[in-house]
Amino acid sequence: MHVLGRLLLGAFALLLAVPAGAAILVLALLVDPTANAWLTGGALAGVDMALSDLSAGLPPEGLLLLVAGLAQALFVLLFVPPALVGFAGEIFARRGYLWYGAGGGLLTAALPWLARGAVRPQTIGTAPGLLAAEARLTLILFVVGASAGLIYWMIAGRSAGFSRAEPHAGGA
Repeated sequence: MHVLGRLLLGAFALLLAVPAGAAILVLALLVDPTANAWLTGGALAGVDMALSDLSAGLPPEGLLLLVAGLAQALFVLLFVPPALVGFAGEIFARRGYLWYGAGGGLLTAALPWLARGAVRPQTIGTAPGLLAAEARLTLILFVVGASAGLIYWMIAGRSAGFSRAEPHAGGA
């Protein structure tokens, strides 16, 4: 019965951690001037693509693919890190806020690097503007993952662990 309670509490914690991470991501993207310009340019390009497809009489498949790709990326960035860190915290009975905050932040920040999987060519990798933008995005993703991890910790992480500790009988 304790395991079922932990699973329900973990699911509830994820239910609140994911929207909190999404809110922090939206806030960070709106506050950061570089990300804001990138987001505005991408939105305008998406609207232009959708309108040109519709005016040519084509079905809006490109827009649907864009929305599906965005939904998949958001799922991977917002759901997977707190779920993995929370599951590992339950298995190893980790109860510290650093486990959930730093673990969620590091995993979320590392996901784009892991998804890329390949090293960029040397000429592109040394561009100072590109390095600054990647560092800024990595910091934003760390804050997003850390906030989602801390929300998870506040709800379910402080009492993590599937096994119950037996009460210690005092005396010799």
